[in-house]
Amino acid sequence: MRILFLGDVMGRSGRKAVAERLPALRRDWGLDFVTVNGENATSGAGISPDHVKLLLDAGADCITLGDHAFDHKTLIPFIDSEPRLLRPLNFSKVAPGRGSRLFALADGRRVLVAQVLGQVFMKRPFDDPFSAIEPVLRAHPLGGQATAVLVDVHCEATSEKMALGHWCDGRASLIIGTHTHVPTSDTMILPGGAAYQSDAGMCGDYDSIIGMQKDEPMRRFVTGMPSKRFEPAQGEATLSGVFVQTDDRTGRAVAVSAVRIGGRLAAAGPAP
Repeated sequence: MRILFLGDVMGRSGRKAVAERLPALRRDWGLDFVTVNGENATSGAGISPDHVKLLLDAGADCITLGDHAFDHKTLIPFIDSEPRLLRPLNFSKVAPGRGSRLFALADGRRVLVAQVLGQVFMKRPFDDPFSAIEPVLRAHPLGGQATAVLVDVHCEATSEKMALGHWCDGRASLIIGTHTHVPTSDTMILPGGAAYQSDAGMCGDYDSIIGMQKDEPMRRFVTGMPSKRFEPAQGEATLSGVFVQTDDRTGRAVAVSAVRIGGRLAAAGPAP
């Protein structure tokens, strides 16, 4: 199976890049399944129902969220009506929506997508991600009920992402980190056969401070005082993520590569 994961879509620039480039990538790369993290798609924090529809229409099979899942209140009544939209498993016991889903492809193959939130350096104490993901993986054995398994680990700390990567290794096809908006260069296949990268990076303008226009974040670092709200940068976005090819019999990754297309990072990594 040929799977593409795209990192946090950041504001208008990121949405535009996904809408313009993803349809051709699906065709040219022969993609079987695409997951996009839409955590920051609307104004840099959260996602609106209209932007969920835009990303799905562009070719995403699944959209994952993160700690900003419900920053747009219109998503609360909407999420239960859109099964392709996933919030973190451990966001809250009373949160609407769901944190995992087994997707059925037209040819009978099935892809499990799940997301967990980390606890280290996050703004609020979310439930334990290890115990949250464990029953989901047990219920969907790789190479059995699930042809492929993708786990989005939305964390601040790389150590926590790596720990979750090894925890899920042998039971997932891809464990991919999101949240920091900075792509890491540790793309690899773990000993148990899972593809891994600590952070997919963002689909956004990298002439920025993690996707935001530079002036206000810089002011706060220098003076410690806010002046105005953060605004997403509007320059050309780089599509950042990971491409993985899996063995349909075992579900293990047989190839993985970082994806960086367009914008300032375009020359950083080859297309698969």
